[in-house]
Amino acid sequence: MFNIDKKKFGAFVAALRKEKGITQKELSEQLCISDKAVSKWETGVSHS
Repeated sequence: MFNIDKKKFGAFVAALRKEKGITQKELSEQLCISDKAVSKWETGVSHS
């Protein structure tokens, strides 16, 4: 198993998303996941 720092991962996802100029909803649609999942990633709430 990998031990991933959720806060660092979330900051990384948010930074890349903002760099591309897309919203959480747009990213979620591209990944076929919910926008709530993206939000949880970015806030470090989710570990998956």
